[in-house]
Amino acid sequence: MACPLCAEDGGALIWRGEHLRVIRANEAGFPAFYRVVWNAHVAEFSDLSAAERAHCMDAVTVVEQALREHLAPTKINVAALGNMVPHLHWHVIARFGWDSHFPSPVWAPAQRPSPAEQEAAVRARLPVLESTLPHRLGVCAVEGIE
Repeated sequence: MACPLCAEDGGALIWRGEHLRVIRANEAGFPAFYRVVWNAHVAEFSDLSAAERAHCMDAVTVVEQALREHLAPTKINVAALGNMVPHLHWHVIARFGWDSHFPSPVWAPAQRPSPAEQEAAVRARLPVLESTLPHRLGVCAVEGIE
């Protein structure tokens, strides 16, 4: 079976390094839904070396910090499930008290309609946030294994 994360980026590419990439996913109702995707096809975090695991989590941390600094969300969700796509990737999702699913997970049933105005306000701030990520991730790569 073909792997969708091997065949394509998996969303809007924000940054790509030698070992991983950061994309913004197109997930309805969640404008600040990012993924840190390991470029090589591995299924589990433990498939990586200790240095690779540290590098991967450094990238997750950089994305989380940028979301917190630029969007001031209520909470950041970080998850690595891989049940549907067994290719190592981390979800880094800015959550807001007003989002349609909060405080439940993004994969749970919606609790209320999506607030289009608040989502649009978050989307409007993404270009500045995303403009900071390549440099920050590049520094992370230099300090890590990239």
